[in-house]
Amino acid sequence: MAGASPRRSMRTTKAAAVVKDRSDEQGPATASDQNRMEILRAAAKAFMEHGYAATSIDKVASVLGTTKGRIYYCYKSKADLFFDIHREAMLLNLSVIKPIARGPGSAMERLRRMVAAHLDLVVSHLPMQRVSIQGVEMHLMTSTTPQQRRLLKSLISMRDEYERMFFDVVTQGIGAGEFRHFDARIVVKLLLGGLNWLTVWYRPRPNDTAEERQKIVDESAAFILYGVVGRAGSST
Repeated sequence: MAGASPRRSMRTTKAAAVVKDRSDEQGPATASDQNRMEILRAAAKAFMEHGYAATSIDKVASVLGTTKGRIYYCYKSKADLFFDIHREAMLLNLSVIKPIARGPGSAMERLRRMVAAHLDLVVSHLPMQRVSIQGVEMHLMTSTTPQQRRLLKSLISMRDEYERMFFDVVTQGIGAGEFRHFDARIVVKLLLGGLNWLTVWYRPRPNDTAEERQKIVDESAAFILYGVVGRAGSST
């Protein structure tokens, strides 16, 4: 069965996948919302560059160009800040992927758009996406407060929901004969692992063009989808 090319699929999802903040979708952001998002972006950049252990509130304040009092006004600890970055990234991802997964189109078409949108989110919001990948695994092995444990549970539920959307679409594709037969649980985990690996190796360069970034997304999408469809651009 012929499918749309990854490049064409990317162009159809670009506007939906690249979003400034979730607050843009919820109406005008308040000054408090804007302040929180500025703190989260600066903290995500610091965590990505220095790692969790080496990042202090002072370093976050330095990236933001402000005093640490501004950060402590919103967050009691570095861990609370780290968790909120993860939460914001997951809410952003769900807000982009859910309409595609539950929208019109064949399973093949929807999976292509979901893969392209996820990759575009990584490229467009790299620091926050990197923190999101690191978050749960790291803090499951460290001491947490009761409030942080509740948030961890919520984050795990969001990640499970995200994975389930990919699983449902892949399962539908297998049932419709669009994809080859395989264990969807295994393949979806491999698919998401491939998507998220972009947070490990991708680093934007100052002189990168939009075309160069798009090529990274397109080539990654084609390679990852090959494992599902058997041949790029078609199912077997």
